[in-house]
Amino acid sequence: MFSRKTTAGDVCTRIVSIAPPGLSLEEAARVMRDQHVGCLVIVEEPSPEDRQVVGVLTDRDIVTQVVAGQKNPNGLCVADVMSRAVASVREDDSLLDVLATMRRKAVRRVPVVGPHDRLIGVISIDDVLEVLAEEMQAVADAIGAAQHHEQRQGR
Repeated sequence: MFSRKTTAGDVCTRIVSIAPPGLSLEEAARVMRDQHVGCLVIVEEPSPEDRQVVGVLTDRDIVTQVVAGQKNPNGLCVADVMSRAVASVREDDSLLDVLATMRRKAVRRVPVVGPHDRLIGVISIDDVLEVLAEEMQAVADAIGAAQHHEQRQGR
C-alpha cells in the first residue's frame, strides 16, 4: 500500500498539546480552545524529557460525560473525565499498524511513544490520509506518464 515503510514517527505531529491529570476541566477546555485542538494528551512529567502518557481528554469526552451527563464542571479535573485506557502506537510502527490500532480501539488519533513509553507525538487519521493522498497522487502521476508515453509512441 505504501511505497516504503512509513512509520508513525515519520508522520506524527511532534508538537503535542499536553496537560497534567490534576488540571481543572475548565482550564483544560480553555487550553483546547486557545490551541485549536480537540484532544489533550494527559501526562505525568517527572522531567520535560520523560513524559509518560496516562490518559487522553477530548472535546467529545467533555461533551458526552459532563455536558450531556448534566454534571457541574466546577471542581472537576482532567483525571475525572479523561480516558485512561489509552491506545498508543510505537514510533517505529507502520501506518498499517497505526490504522489497525485506530480501528481496534475505535479512535481517530493516538499518542506516539518512543523508548521507555515516552511521549513523542500524536498521529491522527488525517495525518494518515495525507500520506495516502500523496501515494495516490504518485500512482496517478505514473499512470499519466505511461499514457503520455503511449500517445507519443503511437504518433
